[in-house]
Amino acid sequence: MVILSKPAIEQFGCIRNKQAATLFPPLIPLVDLSKPDSRQQIIKACEEFGFFKVINHGVPMDFISRLESEATKFFSLPLSEKEKTGQSKPYGYGNKRIGPNGDVGWVEYLLLTTNQDPNLLGTENPESFRIALDNYMAAVKKMACEILEMIADGLKIQPRNVLSKLMMDEQSDSVFRLNHYPPCPEVVQSLNGTSSNVIGFGEHTDPQIISVLRSNNTSGLQISLRDGTWISVPPDQYSFFINVGDSLQVNPEAYIHIPTR
Repeated sequence: MVILSKPAIEQFGCIRNKQAATLFPPLIPLVDLSKPDSRQQIIKACEEFGFFKVINHGVPMDFISRLESEATKFFSLPLSEKEKTGQSKPYGYGNKRIGPNGDVGWVEYLLLTTNQDPNLLGTENPESFRIALDNYMAAVKKMACEILEMIADGLKIQPRNVLSKLMMDEQSDSVFRLNHYPPCPEVVQSLNGTSSNVIGFGEHTDPQIISVLRSNNTSGLQISLRDGTWISVPPDQYSFFINVGDSLQVNPEAYIHIPTR
């Protein structure tokens, strides 16, 4: 989940991005989970694109809005308060450093396991945050399991829950991440006023089976196609995007790249 808000975190350094997205991108595959042919559409999208958007996903907008509100409150706290949640090693609050290999970006984040106790968060109302997290993650897990089972069907893997049960297991290593991309002062002061040269979250592949992505209605997400062409993903706050990860190896060349606006 991606949150963008107005306060700037001026102690972060801007990271430059030399990648440019094509002006005439192909359409992102769209899968309506309420349609009977959704399984076929998912398999086709995995094989040909490695990335797709899902609608009629069953995640209540109330759950989405409430979590986004709680996340915005958290990232609006002073840095000293956010750091009380513990530095990300790897779980907890982190900023700028986004990976074990020294990767950096113009981003701050909260990384949790999907069974982590949200009461450990240093917020003014942890119970409200806990409820929002529980409701949102339960609904997203249900949607993700449905997608994973359709992928298993398409790959003729039995039993069909062989992938989804990995997520629902009590010892699951699935993670939940909230990213916040504050405005970059250097971009605001630039001549053209754009952020095309600033990295929020650098290019990478996802090691997981799939990643479920959602953003508010702000552009920034890009993916790389098989031929190396970068395309922008139009934002849609009502939908979810699914990225096929390296573990599934359907399309290991579908990269995720999230710069700031």
